[in-house]
Amino acid sequence: MPIYVKDQKLLQALVENRKRSIPYAGAFLVKDEEGTDPNIVTSSDSDKSIDDLKGKELLQRLNEVGTLAQITSIQGDQVVLLGHRRLKITEMVQEDPLTVKVDHLKEKPYDKDDDVIKATSFEVISTLREVLKASSLWKDHVQTYTQHMGDFNYPRLADFGAAISGANKFLCQEVLEELDVYKRLKLTLELVKKEMEISKLQQSIAKAIEEKISGDQRRYLLNEQLKAIKKELGLETDDKTALSAKFRERIEAKKEKCPAHVLQVIEEELTKLQLLEASSSEFNVTRNYLDWLTVLPWGNYSDENFDVHHAQQILDEDHYGLSDVKERILEFIAVGKLRGTSQGKIICLSGPPGVGKTSIGRSIARALNRKFYRFSVGGLADVAEIKGHRRTYVGAMPGKMVQCLKSVGTANPLVLIDEIDKLGRGHSGDPASALLELLDPEQNVNFLDHYLDVPIDLSKVLFVCTANVIEMIPNPLLDRMEIIAIAGYITDEKMHIARDYLEKNTREACGIKPEQAEVTDAALLALIESYCREAGVRNLQKQIEKIYRKIALQLVRQGVSNEPTQEAAIVTASEEPNGGDSANKLKDETMEDPATENAAMTNADTASKEASELDLLKRTVDHDVHPAETPKEAVLTDSALSTDKLCTPEGNKDMEGAKEESADKAVEKVVIDSSNLGDYVGKPVFQAERIYEQTPVGVVMGLAWTAMGGSTLYIETTKVEEGDGKGALVLTGQLGDVMKESAQIAHTVGRAILLDKEPENLFFANSKVHLHVPAGSTPKDGPSAGCTMITSMLSLAMGKPVKKDLAMTGEVTLTGRILPIGGVKEKTIAARRSAVKTIVFPAANKRDFDELAPNVKEGLEVHFVDTYNEIFDIAFQSETQTETS
Repeated sequence: MPIYVKDQKLLQALVENRKRSIPYAGAFLVKDEEGTDPNIVTSSDSDKSIDDLKGKELLQRLNEVGTLAQITSIQGDQVVLLGHRRLKITEMVQEDPLTVKVDHLKEKPYDKDDDVIKATSFEVISTLREVLKASSLWKDHVQTYTQHMGDFNYPRLADFGAAISGANKFLCQEVLEELDVYKRLKLTLELVKKEMEISKLQQSIAKAIEEKISGDQRRYLLNEQLKAIKKELGLETDDKTALSAKFRERIEAKKEKCPAHVLQVIEEELTKLQLLEASSSEFNVTRNYLDWLTVLPWGNYSDENFDVHHAQQILDEDHYGLSDVKERILEFIAVGKLRGTSQGKIICLSGPPGVGKTSIGRSIARALNRKFYRFSVGGLADVAEIKGHRRTYVGAMPGKMVQCLKSVGTANPLVLIDEIDKLGRGHSGDPASALLELLDPEQNVNFLDHYLDVPIDLSKVLFVCTANVIEMIPNPLLDRMEIIAIAGYITDEKMHIARDYLEKNTREACGIKPEQAEVTDAALLALIESYCREAGVRNLQKQIEKIYRKIALQLVRQGVSNEPTQEAAIVTASEEPNGGDSANKLKDETMEDPATENAAMTNADTASKEASELDLLKRTVDHDVHPAETPKEAVLTDSALSTDKLCTPEGNKDMEGAKEESADKAVEKVVIDSSNLGDYVGKPVFQAERIYEQTPVGVVMGLAWTAMGGSTLYIETTKVEEGDGKGALVLTGQLGDVMKESAQIAHTVGRAILLDKEPENLFFANSKVHLHVPAGSTPKDGPSAGCTMITSMLSLAMGKPVKKDLAMTGEVTLTGRILPIGGVKEKTIAARRSAVKTIVFPAANKRDFDELAPNVKEGLEVHFVDTYNEIFDIAFQSETQTETS
């Protein structure tokens, strides 16, 4: 044990004593002052006063029993002592330094075989072991003491137990003074047991504290590890410095083009981000807000292409016909070239489904070299989809327009707003009104999204809207658009579209080669007229896909496979020394002539094989000179060559035969004609719209417009009963209110005209008339059947059929005036489909008809009339001349 000696004389005496061969000194414990409790610690340290005591005073403060200690080393004022045996002071020899005479004390005799002593010693050892397990601190003490202890016996065990225990020094003094071995062991056992209790208490305290702090500590450590891992992977999210650096880096590239008010907001938000705790909800809101603000393409525009020739080429590539639509788009691009920018107009493409409105929008974007973004507003009932949510809401998002800018990465995309006529209206506002700010060129310079809360310039964005029915678009919205009507396609246009676009794309999509299948023009015509009569071509595309799917199944059942492995085989073959064409034709000839093939495959004689190949090569050259003589070779090449490549001279003959048969089957071209079309697409959906070759008395063909395009419909009138004063009108055919009123007007005008033309004819006064419009399950409404109804009634009244191949349309007033109608192109196309030769239109619609494409007007006799009397003359073959086209 190290002892610190502050008395210099004592230290000097110890140093001199150290010079002896076996230096010893006596170590005695100092008593506490009288009147003080040894268990209470006070601020005054009694050791300080001990140094001042000398001689007898000091002797009185020492315990009589002490230890004979060997001085092992002296370093400065530190003296290391090693205890050996007990001493007892008898008298003082010298005061300074204190020197005394001593007696050496020995233990009282004891019985080694005493069971009580043994049991006590074993309990001491057992307790020591438990303490050593519990406290790692004791292990160091044990190692130190066991080096000097020597052999263990009962007295030494008692001394050892007391020595290494951390008991009170005065309790240890009791053990030192006790010479009875059994009593000493009992005292030691008490000390060690007490130490055991202290050790258990220590463990329980440690456990309680550990449980208290381990949860927080563990979470902290895991968070730190997570941060380190994220940093290594570049996924750091919580580090505010890293976040700020990322946002600043993003905006740095756009700083010159970014508006000043936006930069100011970004700076304010970045400052706010630094002050917020990463765990707070406000931190995430600010981070997301900054993420949106910095990712938008402020001032980043794509270079536009205003080349009208390039635009014309792209529009012709993507769409057949639609010359008026293409012309309008080219005008728009030309204005953009002269102005330097194509802003300020919102185009609305209107027309039936399947006519290509959406794809025209995509073509305009390609022609202008703008990014394309489409979003549909059909059924949209939430204003927040357009204007965004407030940032205070959970899960707030910007509107579609801001999402579009982020997605395309430029500030001047072409945005296609689909189905604008099908806008919904929900409890959370009117989306049609919210679109006004987006589409109005005067307002969208400062479009304000609720989430971003900073104005965005959308004036450079080109908006293209699509709609089926213009009447369904709210008027304020319609006012801001320029309407381009796409009426639909006539049969001739559909044929071109089917042949040049739909069939070609579908065949490639189904993996069928041109030489393996063919759909004839007659089949396409039958498909268009009997299966796909709608204005667009979407249904036509579905039917063509249906045909090619069945062809694909048919080919695969025959063993055909157009997989890429064949291409690899062909490339290998073309690399042979004879050259690509010769090699291919050589293989074709081999496959065509079984005898030659067997000779080449089975003959092992090399010379014979070479002769055979030379002969084939010769014949191949003949084929090159006279290609017309071998029409089947081009079709056979792919499958035959790939089959031949897989065969080897040593191969199985049965396998060769099967492959040869498969190849022969593969080249049987599947031809779809009008005769076998029904096997692929089923029975015809439509019968001829024209029911009568010559319309009977009381029946007239009218022209109608629907959202799906134009159609023809017959108006039939018949007499129910006749008698004086029986004149009445019955209507059927699921007619709307407007159409019922038209019938009443027609009845009145018809009576007036009959009175004028045949005064003696009292048909209307004495006959109950029944007027019916066929297809009773289809709702019909609109005023444009007025003139057709009058003609039908007059035909019945006069007993005369109308002119052959005649159709008419026009609203009639009570005075017999013919008012203009809509859907001129659709009605003209419907008339052509029904093989009508003569059409009657209101005179006010002449300009609409003149604007139609020449191929739509071709072969038609069109009359433009102002009054019903002119229609009467045309319908009943009068000699009166009218203006015709």
